[in-house]
Amino acid sequence: MNTGPQAVFRALADPTRRQILLHLASENLAISDIAARFDITRTAINKHLAILEEGGLIKSEVSGRERRNQLTPEPMKSAFEWIGHFERYWDVKLADLQREIEKEMEETKETGK
Repeated sequence: MNTGPQAVFRALADPTRRQILLHLASENLAISDIAARFDITRTAINKHLAILEEGGLIKSEVSGRERRNQLTPEPMKSAFEWIGHFERYWDVKLADLQREIEKEMEETKETGK
């Protein structure tokens, strides 16, 4: 299991996997329960679950005759930290843009144009 940002981004890249994570955020589910919520094969769901598990975003535990899948969101932290770098970048850029707009608006008021 690789829980670095690369594996997390790979796991999050697919909309079906993101939907699976949303379902698992509410409750632990067996593959049959997950498959019933999608219009794709159980085999396809199993492949999605394998990628989510490789990214460390889920874990599965045997419960009787079935494997229950559970959300493990901690690895997302590395992805959020990486994205956070760009959030700071855009905060600065947007603050600069706001200052320029306010400056232009003030100049327009002063000149009456």
